[in-house]
Amino acid sequence: MSVADPADVGKLTELGFYTLAGHSDTPGDLVEEVRAGEDLGLGAAFISERFNVKEAAALSGAAAAVSNTLGIATAATNHNTRHPLVTAAFATTMNRLSGGRFALGLGRGFDRMFRAIGLKPITGAQLEDTVAIFRRLWRGDAVVNHDGPAGSYPWLQLAPELDEDIPVLLVALGEKTLELAGRCMDAVVLHTFYSDEAVTKAVAAVRRGAEQAGRDPARVRVWSVLATVGDHIDEDARLKKTVGRLASYLQGYGDLLVSVNGWDPAVLERFRSDPFRQSFRGAFDALATPDELRYLATLLPPEWMAVAATGTPEQCAAAITHQFDLGVDSVILHGATPAELAPILPAYRAVRPTRVGGQPANPGRSRS
Repeated sequence: MSVADPADVGKLTELGFYTLAGHSDTPGDLVEEVRAGEDLGLGAAFISERFNVKEAAALSGAAAAVSNTLGIATAATNHNTRHPLVTAAFATTMNRLSGGRFALGLGRGFDRMFRAIGLKPITGAQLEDTVAIFRRLWRGDAVVNHDGPAGSYPWLQLAPELDEDIPVLLVALGEKTLELAGRCMDAVVLHTFYSDEAVTKAVAAVRRGAEQAGRDPARVRVWSVLATVGDHIDEDARLKKTVGRLASYLQGYGDLLVSVNGWDPAVLERFRSDPFRQSFRGAFDALATPDELRYLATLLPPEWMAVAATGTPEQCAAAITHQFDLGVDSVILHGATPAELAPILPAYRAVRPTRVGGQPANPGRSRS
């Protein structure tokens, strides 16, 4: 495997990070994280959304305002929480504000949560229809008497003089959604705690969807999401970022994650039936104590926890480069701030495969 010159301190446009990763009640931390990520040479900042103090449009604007070269993407927001004109205008504003560094990232979200707040669950057909509407609006078209999976709209238009080229990415887990992404999206973000086999199958599903739609599969950029938690991070924080995060995912959509990874569903049932797990209220990665997280670790098989970049900077770097061997184009280093990633990046530069460089800064675009 050929590697890039370790002295190369250029942009690592194939690597991204989540700003305000996980739970945060101080959104202003994004400013320093984005600046630090750009200074370290990371390629893109991804912005997740929670209905508290992590509203994606506000955070995206802040990220653009304090950066010059860093790509920015929502990963993800949900199209059904805003009127399509509002989301389309958010994207055009970000495209201009960032100088073309922004990608609109969408996701399907959680059916149970949407029902609880009075919204209908998102379907694949809705996503495809919605993205088609956005692209027409960004070209300046008027959408008249639309009646489709995305809804019924007598008239939609932003401005006739618009001609914006804004990539759209999709955060996807299941095979059908991955194929949909290949069919009509510009990029795909996978999920944390994917086994090697799951990553390989996900990439194949995206490429298959693109081919079936007559698209060049190489034009759909695939981002894996790798929990990157080195030993230089405090042990209690490591527990939260690994055990706590995986346990929280298993609470929310354990069946899907276990199925995608080919894990033993009986282990998931034992996890769910555990009295402590059943009595706990809230997200483990936000509220569990270190001792509680250590107990949770006893419920999770080592192989479930092994699908992450852990250990020394060199071991983390090896895990990152291994993702490219599985067929992805780019990697989001999840669960760590740029400051926490800083010790790992020199080790990664020393073994960085030459073939992975040259990706656009915009995380929704491909070099192909």
